[in-house]
Amino acid sequence: MMDGQFQPRDTPRARELRNAATPAERTLWRCLSGRKVGGWKFCRQMPVGPYFADFLCREAQLIIELDGYSHDMRQAYDSRRDRWLAENGYKVLRFTNDDVMSNIEGVAIEVERTLALLPTPNPSRKREGDS
Repeated sequence: MMDGQFQPRDTPRARELRNAATPAERTLWRCLSGRKVGGWKFCRQMPVGPYFADFLCREAQLIIELDGYSHDMRQAYDSRRDRWLAENGYKVLRFTNDDVMSNIEGVAIEVERTLALLPTPNPSRKREGDS
């Protein structure tokens, strides 16, 4: 079991983060939810070890993070976090809130391109009945 695995106390915090989503997070969620990007399933504000991922595709071990306007002050924290995630097999893709709000199509294309390049144990697939 990985250090910092999901703990039951994480559920209220995850719910709180989902309820306090920024406009950019809500916009990206509309794009990712329901397997709209290449048939991949995403979850939002999910605990991953000691951290919470803005968006997580478990199957591909891809984490998408949105960086806000005051994000410059968090670079050291993000560096440690990204290092821990990489050491535990996760790929982190970062976008700014402005990227999402001004170019959601480009963000979706970049996410799909990244997913296509990642090695996965099970190839992406749509559920029966999806077209």
